[in-house]
Amino acid sequence: MSPEEASANRFQAPSDEVERALQQALSKAEYDEWDAAAELLRGALEDHPDDPYVLCWLGLAERELGLDGIAYERFKRALEQEPSDPTLLATAGNAIAAFDDPAAEAALRTAAMTAPDLPRARWMYGAYLAREGMTAEALEELDAALALDPEDPVIHLERGVAQSFAEDLDGAAFSFTRAIELNPSDGWTRILLGLAYLELDELQESMGMLEEGARHRPEDVEAQLLAALALTVGGWEDRAFEMLERARLQVDELDRSLVLEVEGLIEDGSEPCLRFLKSSIGPSSFRARMLERP
Repeated sequence: MSPEEASANRFQAPSDEVERALQQALSKAEYDEWDAAAELLRGALEDHPDDPYVLCWLGLAERELGLDGIAYERFKRALEQEPSDPTLLATAGNAIAAFDDPAAEAALRTAAMTAPDLPRARWMYGAYLAREGMTAEALEELDAALALDPEDPVIHLERGVAQSFAEDLDGAAFSFTRAIELNPSDGWTRILLGLAYLELDELQESMGMLEEGARHRPEDVEAQLLAALALTVGGWEDRAFEMLERARLQVDELDRSLVLEVEGLIEDGSEPCLRFLKSSIGPSSFRARMLERP
């Protein structure tokens, strides 16, 4: 049993029947078979309509399937059962925070206060506080989580986000770098690091991180455009146009005008690209990405 499981089990545990259903669903989720996991959990919900574990896990599965509205209702119902399990409280609280639900704060705070030795509860509460503008309190929670689990890349990532909101960009860059060291395939954090470097006027470092992040996230249109602009600034026009084409392959109607705008900037040369990066797309992308809930 992991320390997190031991901590959660001090408060409550699912019934044997529910536990079996959860394990079956987990075996499907491990292979990204979310449809099958959701079906198993919907079956379990028929027999246990008010079980917070089934509701929460079903919410997780349905969120993975893109059913965000339905998932939100599952998480809300799970919390309405007044569970005491801090892992469940943190997971459901974090999920409804994405919908700006005021009930998220109480669930996350309760999880952190009742299980101070549970890293997940502490960092999720810290992540919530950071996005609510309470950066000092957020960093206290995230530092506590880091002391409990210094090898978790997500904690370093969220600490970097909190430091960015606190305008400590040097500290944020250090935290993002550590997160990448612990999870080298993480393109999202590479993009955040690249944008932090851009704010710090470290253009060479920014260019490298934005290109690496875009290559790790080929479906991320904006990431390809950020990399294309940065590569143009660095004099790598061939790679810049490659990134532009990668963006064009994924583009939808909402992004099409931005792709055309970036194409025009690349054709005009490095100075227009740098101005656009520094004054427009870079800062807006950095803030939007930091506001994304974990």
